Amino acid sequence: MSNSKEPPSPDSRNSSPLFLIGRDAHGNWVVQDQRGLYGGLFVNRTEALKFAMFEGGNQPNAVVMVPGVLELDMRRRAATASQLQIAPAVDQRRAA
Repeated sequence: MSNSKEPPSPDSRNSSPLFLIGRDAHGNWVVQDQRGLYGGLFVNRTEALKFAMFEGGNQPNAVVMVPGVLELDMRRRAATASQLQIAPAVDQRRAA
């Protein structure tokens, strides 16, 4: 009898949610999962990180800090990480 185990499949490793943490245009702390299914606004970075770590199964690699502006959008259904609205950190205002 062989007692060897197979490595996890790529699909099983990608099934864990990825959480993005950043600040929105108003300075609020935002957490958004990569699929756009859940997240929220938080009073500070510590609470945002605590939520993301708990929901991500305490996996540090499931949490990504976003350097730019991250706007919370809970209207999406199964969005990919590339579809989340992440704006550059530079303040870009348009002239009216």
